[in-house]
Amino acid sequence: MKHALGVLGVLSAGVLLAVSAAMNWRFGYTLGRSEFDGQIYGAASAAADCLKALIPFFLFAAIRNRMWSQAAAAAVVGLVVTAYSLTSALGHAALNRMDTSGTRAVEAQTYQDARADLKRAQDQLSWVPQHRPAQMVQSDIDAQKNQRPWVWTKGCTEVTGKQGRDFCQQYHGLSAELAAAQQAGTLETRIADIQTRLGKSSSHGSASAEADPQAAVLARLVSPIFPSVTTEHVQTALTVFIAILLEVGSGFGMYVAFSSWRFYDVHAPAAPRMASVSTAAAAVAAPSVLAPAVAIPKPRSSANDNVTKVAVAAPTQQKMLAPETDVQRFYKERVETHDGSSVTATSLYEDYCSWCEEREKEPMALPTFGRDFGELGVQKAKVAGRVRYIGIALKTGLDISEDKKLPALSSEAA
Repeated sequence: MKHALGVLGVLSAGVLLAVSAAMNWRFGYTLGRSEFDGQIYGAASAAADCLKALIPFFLFAAIRNRMWSQAAAAAVVGLVVTAYSLTSALGHAALNRMDTSGTRAVEAQTYQDARADLKRAQDQLSWVPQHRPAQMVQSDIDAQKNQRPWVWTKGCTEVTGKQGRDFCQQYHGLSAELAAAQQAGTLETRIADIQTRLGKSSSHGSASAEADPQAAVLARLVSPIFPSVTTEHVQTALTVFIAILLEVGSGFGMYVAFSSWRFYDVHAPAAPRMASVSTAAAAVAAPSVLAPAVAIPKPRSSANDNVTKVAVAAPTQQKMLAPETDVQRFYKERVETHDGSSVTATSLYEDYCSWCEEREKEPMALPTFGRDFGELGVQKAKVAGRVRYIGIALKTGLDISEDKKLPALSSEAA
């Protein structure tokens, strides 16, 4: 479960980082006057965004190791790249939202104009008088022109007599009916075209009356509390919020994900089990009985030699031995006796901090560590103004073999 959550966290942080880097690259690309300049600015912007995600690792590692100059440098670099990335994200988000809002505004206005045009066309169609189809009216007019009164009246331009007036009146009535039929046909075609355009707008989701529905809804929600808030204020707040979301998520997402899930889990060594002095004495004596011809090697001198001597010297005393401290374990695992060698107190403490970090332990302060380490019996001297421990050397960089356990202690899985 721990690894699954870690993978999901890394993937989520990676997506945010990729999106933020892409936005920075696109914004940086627009700053170049030429194609090559745009590529340079875009690459620099994307690299700065990726460096922003690595800064928390460098910063807190430097603080943990008390490297204050490196921590200050990491803080300055992080501040600069974060500010640049934030401005890039704000610019990209603002441009994108403005373009989207502008497009929606144009589409909404076009939709409203089409609806108004449709209403006018329908009203005009309702005003057209009743009529027959245009083809039928045209056939009647053609029949009228084949009659003799059409010739007498010279196409109803010179009307004389009652018969001529009746004929021309009928002809003009048919002409008016034909004009009404033609106008109705034109309006019907126009209405059909407007309805088609409205149908396409509705199918593409552009029939909204608001240019930015999200900002409009949020403005109406907060207006009872803040009456002066407008849609433009909400749009600005949303743009800033999106930019901050990307910057915080891409900047600290990886650090948070890796802090709760590590690829290499280093387990602390097994804690020693307390054993009685009589058991320790029996363990020491057993090899001499079973193999008297084999000499027992002298154990390496350490801070626990005095404990061994006391335990062997008093076999009848049933005294329980206390577990080793972290300083004692560090001494056994990372320090070896070496005549003619010495280690500075600073190097020794830094190696102790690394040892604690590998085992996910909280290191003690330098004065406390120095006091506890001095109780192990290691000679300490001040050489050239620096405190040094004489007769020991660090195993850092060497193959660390399994430590020899005291006869009085046996280990078990922690």
